[in-house]
Amino acid sequence: MKQPRNTSRFLTNKLWVIIIAVFCSILWGSAFPVLKVSYEELGMAGNDLTAKIVFAGMRFMMAGLLLLVIVFFTNRNALKISWRHWPAVIGLGLLSTSLQYFFFYNGLAHTSGMKAAILNSSGTFFVVFLAHFIYGDDRLDWRKIVGLVAGFGGIILANWGQDASLDFTFFGEGFMLLSGLAAAFGTFLSKRLTADIHPFALTGWQMFVGSLLMLVIGAPNLAPDAMTFTIRGWGLLLYAVFLSAAAFALWTSLLKYNKAGEVTLYKFVVPVSGTILSSLFLPGEHLSIMTFAALVLVAAGIAAVYIPMPRMKNGKGSVAGSIRQHQKSS
Repeated sequence: MKQPRNTSRFLTNKLWVIIIAVFCSILWGSAFPVLKVSYEELGMAGNDLTAKIVFAGMRFMMAGLLLLVIVFFTNRNALKISWRHWPAVIGLGLLSTSLQYFFFYNGLAHTSGMKAAILNSSGTFFVVFLAHFIYGDDRLDWRKIVGLVAGFGGIILANWGQDASLDFTFFGEGFMLLSGLAAAFGTFLSKRLTADIHPFALTGWQMFVGSLLMLVIGAPNLAPDAMTFTIRGWGLLLYAVFLSAAAFALWTSLLKYNKAGEVTLYKFVVPVSGTILSSLFLPGEHLSIMTFAALVLVAAGIAAVYIPMPRMKNGKGSVAGSIRQHQKSS
């Protein structure tokens, strides 16, 4: 998809890169309180897995179609995918939409918005850890290890109860971690496919496929009174659709013209904004010293993993090369 030269200049301007990256991260962070409020507004029971599946399916079906319509009017040829790629695209849809958001939506219903925002960052750390075993040129170094220790340390702190014990449930915090793990594997598959498929088209198709499965499975089993849509409920759903499509479109545009590591660095804003917005808009959720400490560790972990480092003077140690390779594979 070709963009005008002035657009590329705009997207490579350092100030605007930071503004857009932070804006995308705030959009993603806002999903946590928005979805929690949506559950309440639509009257969904906390243990109703089917309602969560259908609601997620509606959101990602609409977001996927929106992206495909954008691609249709800007670069129609990008929509074409060869038959040899379709099995992998379908697999990506099942992994990155169906499975990831099955765990995400149901896990979010059984934990606080603030804790979910912190736990959701586990996907970033899973990618860095698993890349060591998947890619020969993306090994763990001391910088990544420090980032992983800080990040997972923050996740443990987020689950530390007032009685100095781990406050952890499988259907809440466990599902959020499984969502992060599914997202990590989806990242590796997506990276392989974007070599041959335009990112907008790939995301649109995988959202469509994944959400279609969720609707096919969930809709026939949905109880008549499982969801009651109000004007506010529709508004919340449309906002969720917008944030998915807009954040991805802007983010992938940044990645097209900038190094992945330099852009991904600002993902530390996602847990920060998600936690702060949850504390502001969700009744009963307040920042505690433990939550704040967990947030600082997670944000520092993401920064440590992605922040660029200078080349060593003697050229040894492959630190700079490791950074460049990691930026390419992120």
